[in-house]
Parts: sequence; C-alpha cells; structure tokens
Amino acid sequence: MNAAVLFVDDDPNLLAGVVRNLRGRFELHTALGAQQALAAVRQRGPYTPFAVIVADMQMPGINGVDFLTQVAELAPLTVRMMLTGQSDQQTAIDAVNKGNIFRFMTKPCSVELLRLTLDAGLEQFRLVTAEKELLAKTLGGSVKLLTDVLAMAQPKAFGRAARVRRLVQQIGARRGIEPMWPLEIAAMLSQVGCVTLPENVLDQVYRAQALTAADSALFLSHPKVGAELVANVPRLGPVAEIIAYQEKRFDGSGPPDGGREGEEIPIGARVLKLALDFDALLTSGHDEQQAAQEVARRKGWYDSNLIRCLAGSLSVQLDYEERQVNIAELADGMILDEHVISCEGDILITRGHEVTAAMRHRLTNYLRSVRSVKQPVRVRLPR
Repeated sequence: MNAAVLFVDDDPNLLAGVVRNLRGRFELHTALGAQQALAAVRQRGPYTPFAVIVADMQMPGINGVDFLTQVAELAPLTVRMMLTGQSDQQTAIDAVNKGNIFRFMTKPCSVELLRLTLDAGLEQFRLVTAEKELLAKTLGGSVKLLTDVLAMAQPKAFGRAARVRRLVQQIGARRGIEPMWPLEIAAMLSQVGCVTLPENVLDQVYRAQALTAADSALFLSHPKVGAELVANVPRLGPVAEIIAYQEKRFDGSGPPDGGREGEEIPIGARVLKLALDFDALLTSGHDEQQAAQEVARRKGWYDSNLIRCLAGSLSVQLDYEERQVNIAELADGMILDEHVISCEGDILITRGHEVTAAMRHRLTNYLRSVRSVKQPVRVRLPR
C-alpha cells in the first residue's frame, strides 16, 4: 500500500523533528513551504499521489488552506490534514470548508497523537482508493461483458457500434465535449438493446431498406431496452440517458416521447444520433461526401453545430497501415477493411469491425467446426 506522507512547513527545525520522531513508521517526505510542496505533488502525479499531506497554516506566499485547496485539485485522493499554531474558530472553519480537511491539529501536538492521526489518514486513503479501484474494475468489466455479449449475439450490431464509436470520438473531439467517456461507452453500448430484435429486421435497418410499421416500431424500441439494461450498472446513469435518446431528433420528434427538443436533448445523444445516421448512409452505399450532404438536407433532424463538426472531422485523414492477414493473425485493434466471408459465400463479419477477443474466439470456433473462411483478410491498423 502507498504510505507516503508529506509534511509541509516553513520551519526546517519542525520538519527535522517530525522526521526524527516518526522515521521508520511512515514513508516520510518533507517540503519547506507551499511552493516546494506543490512541485512535489505535481511530480508524483494523480496516479501515485501522496497518501497523506500535513500542512502548516501560516506559510509565506500561500497559507495552508489555499495550499490544501490546490492539492485537492491536483491529487483529489490525497488525505489532507492541518497542523497549526492558530486555534481560532474561523481558521478551523476555513480549513474544513475550503480545504476539505480530514483532521485539524494544533501545535504543540504530541508524537503519539500525531502517529494515531497519521494512521487514521492512511486508513482513510486505503478505503478511498480501494473503493475507486473496485468501482473502476466493476464498471470496466460490466461494459466489456455487455459488448462481448453483443458481439456474439448480434455481430452486425456490434460492428455498427464499433464504427459509430470512432465517429463520435471525432465529432466529440471537435466539439470539445468533456468528459468523453460517457459518450464513448454510450456508442459502444448503443446497440445492446438489439439483442432482442430479429436478425432480418437489423439487416433491413443496416441496409437502409424500408421497414413495415410493425418492424419500425420494434426497432425503435431498442434504445429503451438498451437504456434499461445499462441503467443497472452503477455510475452509468448518464450513459443510459444518452442511449435512451439516441433516436431523438433535434426538433423533438422521435422516441422517447416527451417534450425535450434542441439543446434540452443530452449533447451525447445528439452526437450519437448524427453518427448512427451517418453510418447507416455509409453502409447503404453512400460515400462520405454524399452521406454528409444527405444529413445536411435533413432539416430539423440534427444539431447544426454538430454537422459542422462532422464535416470538419471528415477532412482529417487518419494514418493507417494496411495489411493482409490470416484469421490466426488477427489481433485486437485491427479494423476489418473487407468482409470476412466463408467459402460458401456467407458474410460472417462485416467490413468496419474492430477486432476483439470475442470476435477472434467466434472465428476460431467457426473454423474448428470444419468450415472454411476465405483468407487472407485485408485489415487496417492505426499507426
């Protein structure tokens, strides 16, 4: 466990005394003043922060409250404490409210009390980081599980999601959307509700063919199904909302029912709607210029600012290396530049898919069943 403790004071004698009394029990670091301490915090970065920082209140240039407030921005997981000779009530209030202080100690402070307080701070750091790690692994694992299920159950829907993810990355970057992770996850999970749809309906949708009224209503139900699935994953509420509104037009028409329109629709959903429709035009045979012209003609469907972002992103030529590889040589991150086709002529995986472990596993199982695939396959790999 990270047990690095930083003491900050403008009195070198006090710092020397702390090191003398606590050496061997903690991983001690010292900084003479706030500026030196801030440099040390920046050097460690947000991924290996100090577990605990103890700062004096009265220091030249920056007082302890302002210093610990800056620490909270640079290293939010660090447990912050104050050791000061000032014991007035206002100092304590400012320390707690502005610096989000875990403990407030007054000088002189006994060595035993300091040890107990540091132990409590280290335990608090352990609890906070353990919860964050658990959440990150749970969240990442849940998203991977859903995308792998989609890849195996509806490979065409997964391929669409992978293509759309690249589009929303480009549009979102030009629009300056921050943070981007809800939008990227929403793009990857945008088609997860399609696991409930018949394959023939998806084929018609992806080929931009006309649907019957019943099939159209069935297809338009998938965002609601997907949003309800994703909403069960902790912290993915914003992602579920984007998925729910992915078919909502800028003028307020389209599902879900309700009065939202224009900028009341989540920005992520507006980006996703544009990316999904643009991808549908590409897969139906339009080239990029024709598809861009078509979305521009659809009055009231999209946020006009995002259409400009899409047009701008199309002018950015990504640097790809083209390769011809056999199925056994496929690796994660490659993008299929042509369909994977069986020797009987069936399309197994469509062009544009990003290679994943689930895809490779599916193809391996296909080959083990004494079936053959046309090889090699043309792929693109970002340099």
